[in-house]
Formats: sequence, structure tokens, C-alpha cells
Amino acid sequence: MTDPVKTRRYRSPQRQAQAAATRQRILQAARRLFSERGYQATAIASIAQEAGVSVDTLYAAVGRKPQILRAVIDELLGGEQASQRDYVRAVRAKPTAAGKLEVYAEAVSELVTAIGPLQEALRKAGDTDTACRDAWQALVDRRARNMLEFAEELRATGEVRPDLSDRKVADVVWATNAAEFWSLLEQRGWSPREFQDFLTDLWTRMLLNPRNPKFPNDSA
Repeated sequence: MTDPVKTRRYRSPQRQAQAAATRQRILQAARRLFSERGYQATAIASIAQEAGVSVDTLYAAVGRKPQILRAVIDELLGGEQASQRDYVRAVRAKPTAAGKLEVYAEAVSELVTAIGPLQEALRKAGDTDTACRDAWQALVDRRARNMLEFAEELRATGEVRPDLSDRKVADVVWATNAAEFWSLLEQRGWSPREFQDFLTDLWTRMLLNPRNPKFPNDSA
């Protein structure tokens, strides 16, 4: 008796490239529509039409509407591959905590203007949609984990205030880099550049040890 032949699933590079291109079109279309119309007013059929695909293809490529919105935000933030983002590499390349904070503040000021409306849409949708609420909480929790890693990196420079725990440092950055915080200042007429300068100054003064010889001195 012969052994059963085991079939191996073959994944064509061309098909993978086509699938990736389709997913990218869907996310780009969703980002435009979510930003223009808001989450609730954007229909799945509208996203599919904008992307030039069928609804079934959209579901297979990304998922339902909560998953699509989460995927759009993830793409902007870097998602689980955030460590590969250019600004993350730039932050890690800086030898001082002050330099890391300056680079990160610049990145936040650029990102928040794009993701702010989308994150707010996801948060509001969570009031009535369990999947959106779960996606929002997952996003919040991931940001908190990333900020704790950032705090540990700052600590390694020897410039962080010794009376602050890594958790406190992470929470300060986590709260002030939030889209909700930016939204409040934007309502008061702040520009992204003003937000960037504010974050750099706030984090430097609050988190770094002024007795450290590397601490920026305004009078210098």
C-alpha cells in the first residue's frame, strides 16, 4: 500500500504581491473616507467601491469595518512592526535622552495630525460597537507598552530623574503624546510645530535630571 501523497500549498510571489497591493488600496480608500465622512457614515460598500474591489474581497483582505479602521491606524503608527519605523531608529541612534525626546516629539507632531481623527473615530465607535471598543483598548494598551520601552531606553542614558519610576516616565509621555491631548490644544489654535516644541520642552523639564551635566541649559 502506498503512502498518501502530501500536497504542499504553493504561494506564488505574484499572488502575494497582488494581495498586498489590494490590501493597500483598501486601506488607502478607507483612510480617505473615514477622515472625510467619519466612521459611522462610511459604509463598507463605499470603501470597496473606492478601492475598486468587491465587498467579499475587502472582507477577505482586511476584515470588517472595525478591523479596517484598526488596520489603517496600525499602518500609520507602524503597528506591531513599530520598531522598524524610521523615527524609532532615529530615536535609538541618539546618544542622549534629550536628543531622543527631541526626535520623538517631532515624530509625534507629524503623526498625530494624521491619526488623531481616525483614533477619535475608533474611540467614539466603541461606545456602541464592541469590536471597536476592543480595538481601541488594544491600541491604548500597546501605546502604553511602547512608552514603557521608551522610558527604559531613556533611563539607560543616565539622564532621567532618579525620583521617577519608568512607569511614571512612560505615563507622562503616554498621556501627552495622545491624540486627545493634541485635539485640545488644536482647538486653542496650536500648530503642529508649537505642539512639537511644547512636548520637547515639557518632557525635558519634567523627566530629565537637571543636575546631570547633559541637561539642556536655557542660559547656555
